[in-house]
Amino acid sequence: MSSTILTRHVAQRLRPAGSEWLGWLFAALRAMETRRYLVEMDARMLKDIGITRSEAVEEANRAPWDLAPMAPHAPWMWR
Repeated sequence: MSSTILTRHVAQRLRPAGSEWLGWLFAALRAMETRRYLVEMDARMLKDIGITRSEAVEEANRAPWDLAPMAPHAPWMWR
């Protein structure tokens, strides 16, 4: 097998892993942005979406790589 074909074969096999990593990176960046917006909301906006200031701050303080939904005990997740 020539090195060009081998390189193309390896690149095609790695592409999905790279795409997944980029997808994760974009999701983490989006989480950072939306969490920042969440903590900037006033009391009326927070009431409209059904969460308290402390829940907003708790969400905003999560690490960017923590993309799992909040714990099921959060009452606003079930509305």
